[in-house]
Amino acid sequence: AEAVFVGQESHLTRFANSYIHQNVSESNGELRVRVISGKCIGVASTNDLSSQGLDKVVETAETAARHQPEQPDSESLPAPQPIEPVHTFSQKTAAYSAQDRAKAVGTICRMAQDQGFTASGAFTATVREMAVANSLGVFAYHPSTMANLVSVVMSEDSSGYAQRSSWNVGVLDAEELGDEACNKALMGRAPKPIDPGQYTVILEEYAVADIVRYLSFMGFGALAVQEGRSFMCGKLGKTIADPRISITDDGRSPYGLPQPFDYEGVPKQRVEIILSGIANAVVHDSYTAQKEGKQSTGHALPQPNTYGPVATNLFMTPGTDSKRAMLEQTKRGLWVTRLHYVNPVHPLKAILTGMTRDGTFLIENGEIVGAVKNLRFTQSMLEMLNKVEMVGRSYKLIGDNSYNMLNSVRVPPLKVHDFTFTGVTEF
Repeated sequence: AEAVFVGQESHLTRFANSYIHQNVSESNGELRVRVISGKCIGVASTNDLSSQGLDKVVETAETAARHQPEQPDSESLPAPQPIEPVHTFSQKTAAYSAQDRAKAVGTICRMAQDQGFTASGAFTATVREMAVANSLGVFAYHPSTMANLVSVVMSEDSSGYAQRSSWNVGVLDAEELGDEACNKALMGRAPKPIDPGQYTVILEEYAVADIVRYLSFMGFGALAVQEGRSFMCGKLGKTIADPRISITDDGRSPYGLPQPFDYEGVPKQRVEIILSGIANAVVHDSYTAQKEGKQSTGHALPQPNTYGPVATNLFMTPGTDSKRAMLEQTKRGLWVTRLHYVNPVHPLKAILTGMTRDGTFLIENGEIVGAVKNLRFTQSMLEMLNKVEMVGRSYKLIGDNSYNMLNSVRVPPLKVHDFTFTGVTEF
């Protein structure tokens, strides 16, 4: 048997039209029980942590196991392994009050109003604890905090975006964030239409983060490879990207949103997924690892899980180029702040489609000459990673706590040639 507990206190301040319209706090604890009987597996979850609630969730998991078909590939639960703790708990984040969040939001809203714009967004501060135990002796516990501040500043015909994430709220600078979003909205006034086609693009960190997340979802997990639906299929050990591209998952790195073990209590390993352009490895949980006679890399999700293991603390290695140098060395192209409404089209070819958003600009002769209306792209991300011209030396951490799981991506900007845009918009 296995028990996984995730407890969370989340405090949210949401704002729109330059004023706070929602301030809420939520406290919840979920216990998830997995029972293995022979080759049969049952899972049940509850947030009723009373004695009666605990008895009931165990009984439900046992009943589920008795009525499930056998899983011929299933093995026993993981055995205990040493887990080195990682410090990602900030007392300042844990104690961050509604007044503190309102002060930061007020700074952004006043900056937007000074420009005649309106600001919207959200500020979240979260305290989280996770524990995993099983009947073979595993016991792992990790407390953490997370703060996330995001804002969109809008005029009548433009918008600007900025986001900051960290486990330490003290490093989030509301004035810096507001300045970034306001400047983008100001630059984006009076956008002009532009024809679709292939363009050299400078992708800011927000856009690169979206791409890396979808690459992870489509292909960085071992189950996707085993089921033949990953773009990494048949490519391990082969070059799939420019040699300057390296993507690593490092669950212990304090520069992301680390967690030292996964939802099976297995310590997280550093996995070099793409190493100097070569498809080097994928992440494993216990199920996918035992199918190949390997060890789990500590990337299990909560059970039951049809996605397989997932990389959740991703890093793209920065380069040596400044954004200014990228701009100056671009004769004609587009500056893309972020992407929106992204969806996979062909996972085996890593083709994504989506829209640009919150700051798309025309570059001519090394300078931004004006804003353009947003475009739709349809592009193989593997092809894109082979068309890299420059890799930025700056980077941003983009994090979230979706589906009660911490996820983070830390990436630099990229300059890429022949990025394919297939349509235009009216805004």
